[in-house]
Amino acid sequence: MKTLHHYINGRKVAGTSGRFGDVFNPATGELSARVPLASAAETATAVEAAAAAFPAWRDTPPLQRARVMFRFKELLEHRLDELAELVAAEHGKVLSDARGSVIRGLEVVEFACGVPHLLKGSFTENVGREVDSHSLRQPIGVCAGITPFNFPAMVPMWMFPLAIACGDSFILKVSEKVPSTALRLAELLSEAGLPDGIFNVVNGDREAVDTLLTHPLVAAVSFVGSTPVAEHIHRTASEHGKRVQALGGAKNHMVVMPDADLEQAADALMGAAYGSAGERCMAISVAVAVGDQVADELIRRLQPRVANLRVGPASDPAAEMGPLVTREHLQKVSSYVDLGVAEGAQLVVDGRALRVDGYEQGFFLGGCLFDRVTSEMRIYREEIFGPVLVLVRTPDFESALKLVNDHEYGNGTAIFTRDGDTARSFASRVQVGMVGINVPIPVPMAYHSFGGWKRSLFGDIHMHGTEGVNFFTRLKTITTRWPTGIRAGADFHMPVMK
Repeated sequence: MKTLHHYINGRKVAGTSGRFGDVFNPATGELSARVPLASAAETATAVEAAAAAFPAWRDTPPLQRARVMFRFKELLEHRLDELAELVAAEHGKVLSDARGSVIRGLEVVEFACGVPHLLKGSFTENVGREVDSHSLRQPIGVCAGITPFNFPAMVPMWMFPLAIACGDSFILKVSEKVPSTALRLAELLSEAGLPDGIFNVVNGDREAVDTLLTHPLVAAVSFVGSTPVAEHIHRTASEHGKRVQALGGAKNHMVVMPDADLEQAADALMGAAYGSAGERCMAISVAVAVGDQVADELIRRLQPRVANLRVGPASDPAAEMGPLVTREHLQKVSSYVDLGVAEGAQLVVDGRALRVDGYEQGFFLGGCLFDRVTSEMRIYREEIFGPVLVLVRTPDFESALKLVNDHEYGNGTAIFTRDGDTARSFASRVQVGMVGINVPIPVPMAYHSFGGWKRSLFGDIHMHGTEGVNFFTRLKTITTRWPTGIRAGADFHMPVMK
């Protein structure tokens, strides 16, 4: 069994805390590695390395920073399969899904390659007589990213490429369940020519997190995870004067109207609910059927497909869904299925008894499908984060819209319809940050920005795109007048245009 490491100041660093976390192969249930859990002192060492490296990187021309991103992009493309295998080995998602997640992270790197354009300021001549004004964006310093287990490559790459391209230094605290991908990304950044100390990886638990949230040299914190932790991150880091974006949980609804293409809707629900074993913050976990006829038809189409999902290890090229990330998470998701039955929902497909031949100790759960779920049930209200789809029946569009808007989360949503008026009304009135029209998982491209509303986002700025550039930089506005020989005397009132 191998022991992993931290990556600080351009090199591998062995853990010294004496504390370790276990890393498992979710398909076999076997312990595959142990990862050091950083102490507060070890985490502070990474912060200090990032702070020491920051001034020279801040003063590096954006074009040169962009060239590092271009080289990093090329290395990612050459190592795409290797990175996908690392993701699959520790998270469990099938290789096609793992590869796609790396590509979506790579797209943010491509966006970051355009940083010379992204950092262009603005200029206005003669805001007053012979007075000019211009604005520019400057890096903010040491930034920290705290990322979840479900996307070991993609979510970190939503953060650090833009931060680094903008001139900041960065510390990544990746989930201790899936550490290997982040460590490999650090090595590739060094190979791309990134100076030592600009990108650091610290493995750890709450001790490392709280050190990053309170350390005076950390200027900004970016987080993706559950809502309770997002609240803690936002509150604690804000109290210590840091800029924070903390993305929390989700309960994403897909409304299916009577005029929708129901075969298309069923296809969308299968991929969006059961892809990545439901371990996505953008997974569709609630199907909202408008009318009993639509509900009955969806159940008729979904039931055999969910029951016959091909579940297996990432090494199985025919597998559509892999295992859950840990045994504890498997037990948690299974307990929600138990709860749904106890609450009176109709369990149409029960995946709890699934066993995969040759992988009996793996963390596998078959697809589960509930019908006749109500908004009072916990399986409707709470984020399950597993391959469990619940169907809620509503009589009309207005009640479906109200159902979505009344939920505490507002991350993503979708509507399937052929009617433009219905689609436009839904997009305009729904209180959710990301909306799909006949698109089940409306994750924005890298040059747009990602983020939800309500209790799915704590902070004011979304991730990547122009919002990401704004988060990792500060705006400075400069007003200039050069001597012209004009002497008008002292002026004691508020400056105004004359």
